[in-house]
Amino acid sequence: MNRLMILIAAVSLTILTACDQAPESDESLAEDAEIVEQIPVEVALAELGSVSAFYSATASLEADGRAKVVPRIGGQVMELLVEEGDSVKAGQVLARLDADRLRLQLAQAEANMRRLAQDFDRHREMHERDMISTETFDRLKFEFEAQSAQYKLAQLEVSYSEITAPIDGVISMRQVRVGNQVNTVDPVFEVTALDPLQAVLDVPERELSRLQPGQTAILRADALPGEEFVGEVARISPVIDPDSGTFRVTVELGGEHKRLRPGMFGRFSIIYDQRDEVVLVPVEAVLSEDGRSSVFVIRDGQAERRAVMPGYRNNGHFEITEGLEAGEQVVTTGQASLRTGSTVLVLNQPVDYDSTSSLVSTDASAGDDA
Repeated sequence: MNRLMILIAAVSLTILTACDQAPESDESLAEDAEIVEQIPVEVALAELGSVSAFYSATASLEADGRAKVVPRIGGQVMELLVEEGDSVKAGQVLARLDADRLRLQLAQAEANMRRLAQDFDRHREMHERDMISTETFDRLKFEFEAQSAQYKLAQLEVSYSEITAPIDGVISMRQVRVGNQVNTVDPVFEVTALDPLQAVLDVPERELSRLQPGQTAILRADALPGEEFVGEVARISPVIDPDSGTFRVTVELGGEHKRLRPGMFGRFSIIYDQRDEVVLVPVEAVLSEDGRSSVFVIRDGQAERRAVMPGYRNNGHFEITEGLEAGEQVVTTGQASLRTGSTVLVLNQPVDYDSTSSLVSTDASAGDDA
């Protein structure tokens, strides 16, 4: 709207100026006519830069690893060592159960094992001297081995009184309190691994030839506006779902993105092609009519309509593959009144040509060739 008002004001000012001047001579009339015929426009410079082609989709972030922690034995919770949000390592103790009875059973099993160990050593010497039969010795040997196994089992039961984390991650849920009676069926904790996070995209089969593992994926999370997170395509399913006509693409984001959380909704752009040192112009400079594209180029104060071949579209810019060179001025506002040969009045000062400009894909709705 501001640009339109500027153009209207410029045209009005030009006309009023021409009307106020008295027609002193044919020469002055010619000069006034020349001023009136100037068409106000805004221009931009065609620049060299980089442009990307990408596939866009939406999905929620998921944890690559998630485990529900269920006690291996039943008992009363005597101590809680972690809370929700705490980081834990695999094997770290999360809670302890009442293990008094188990320790007594362990002590009993240990005493029996030591007694049988002494009997076994004594009878082994006697067997070597042929003072007892082989049958008697073997029976004592088996009893000792059985008791040794019973002792190890009792040790294992005592160790199970400590509830431990099965994976590295954070405590995402605690479902038990001190004094609760737990069993071997209901989970008491949930541990979620935040490194890496992943998202599974259902991609149309026509994109199968474009996407491959290792490609860069840019995430924009609705919960963190204005921020971008970089991941990559981890794997691609080789099977296409015949019902939906899609295949699964898994994108992973590493642990350096500390602010991301499972469940966040995100918009993903998978970059499958990038071109450097290409000619770029603003989208509004390109006119499309009957399937053909063109731009108005300013040369020596006059407009020239020129056919061009647009390529990828990113960040409000078109790649121009044919018909235009970097550094040329193109009209971005006011094309409706132009034709080849029109004299123009440039209302703005275009940005100086910068050969280092670069475009990174940010328009989630774009991504295909223009």
